[in-house]
Amino acid sequence: MSDIAIKVENLSKAYQLGDFGTGTLSRDIERWWALIRGKEDPFLQVGEVNDRTSKGESDIVWSLKDINFDIKAGDAVGIIGRNGAGKSTLLKVLSRVTAPTTGNIKVKGRIASLLEVGTGFHPELTGAENIYLNGAIMGMSKREIKRKFDEIVDFAGVERYVDTPVKRYSSGMYVRLAFAVAAHLESEILIVDEVLAVGDAEFQKKCIGKMNDVSKGEGRTVLFVSHNLASIATLCNRSLVLNNGNVAFNGPITQGIDFYVNANNNNNSFAFRNDKPKSTDILAIRVLNLKNEPSLNHYYTDDVILEFDVQVEKDYRNAVLSIILKDQTERRVFASDFKLNLITSQSGKTTLRAIIPGNLLVPNRYIPIVAMHVPNKEVISYFDNQVMFEIEETGSKFAQFTGLDYGCVIVDCKWDEV
Repeated sequence: MSDIAIKVENLSKAYQLGDFGTGTLSRDIERWWALIRGKEDPFLQVGEVNDRTSKGESDIVWSLKDINFDIKAGDAVGIIGRNGAGKSTLLKVLSRVTAPTTGNIKVKGRIASLLEVGTGFHPELTGAENIYLNGAIMGMSKREIKRKFDEIVDFAGVERYVDTPVKRYSSGMYVRLAFAVAAHLESEILIVDEVLAVGDAEFQKKCIGKMNDVSKGEGRTVLFVSHNLASIATLCNRSLVLNNGNVAFNGPITQGIDFYVNANNNNNSFAFRNDKPKSTDILAIRVLNLKNEPSLNHYYTDDVILEFDVQVEKDYRNAVLSIILKDQTERRVFASDFKLNLITSQSGKTTLRAIIPGNLLVPNRYIPIVAMHVPNKEVISYFDNQVMFEIEETGSKFAQFTGLDYGCVIVDCKWDEV
């Protein structure tokens, strides 16, 4: 384990849903007797995988199940997965906030972790006192903490409030100080959860830069959980993709992001077929990626292809196929149309494509409204909420502003000095 910072073997974590206890005294005694003999809890055998989308029958849920992986010293690992995949539970187990149900963890070096707003802070103590308290918890000497004190306060930007009890801090100030402490004290492993999303855009950018320095400049190991794939792609060289408490992928960061994006495709959302078409109608709608494959998730930099099968009678060759794209807030982004007489010289079926260029739509969920109509005269067919697609944040110029509404499209304006 010379160059291995973290080694995880057969790690599992089970949680009891609802009230604690098995429901009967005899079963509780049976569980207790197994525990004192060092045996596995007999009622964990009926535990179910942690799938939040389905109703289960057991009160035992495996948040993590039989996880195995190694992390080398100096690696920056992005932990990716949907809500409920087990990311935060894994970090809590690695940080020794909670104990694993089964399995072993071997860690080489001291761990600094930032899992929740104010983790390890005492609300009645001042910011300065909490810096020393956190450092002591991490195993730092008073001399080490004192040497880094001014740097921590400067990075957090809370110099004016450092002698104020942290119970009077805003959540953003909490995060600023907590991250500064975790990143600057000399631990070998830094663990950061999604908590950075609480900070403002400027501070998030500052944190990513600091974690980059910690990983690439100082050679420390970083574990980073975030739903911002652009931040993960920038910071990390390795990825760990979790799904329902299991490791679905363990490998290079680019391949991990690809795996996660493709794994979240929903087969019912990117294709629609009209089961009762009229003689002139829209027969099918599909959302395709650059490989001409049906896809729900698309990179910010990639084109999105909307493909339509249409059937047009001779009397309707002057019809128009229109799309209106709206986002998940029902805000209409843009409209585009195509005159069918440009391609339909005679009656019959044909396939059309509308290509939405990459680097245009901000990361969000989008729903096309599709209609075939004779302008100002007749609506032949109209479909809304039949297909959808998502633009993933994989490197737009506004990645640092995640969570803010900065519009629907990103346009490269021509900038000139006057």
